[in-house]
Amino acid sequence: MDVRICSKVACANSASSTLTYDYADSMVVVGPLSTRVEPHGYDLCARHAAALRVPRGWQVVRREPLPRDAD
Repeated sequence: MDVRICSKVACANSASSTLTYDYADSMVVVGPLSTRVEPHGYDLCARHAAALRVPRGWQVVRREPLPRDAD
């Protein structure tokens, strides 16, 4: 699997989250790194995902990874 890096300019850290926009609902969704590169998603490192700021009036939805079943 290829390593994906943060979409922020000049950041070379590994991506850990994927950000998507829902313009109709003024919403930003930040969740676990998507399984494939999405054309309308932005991969972010942990630092940039945590420091995310959105326009006034928009909401941020943060999705945590689903827990894995114990083997």
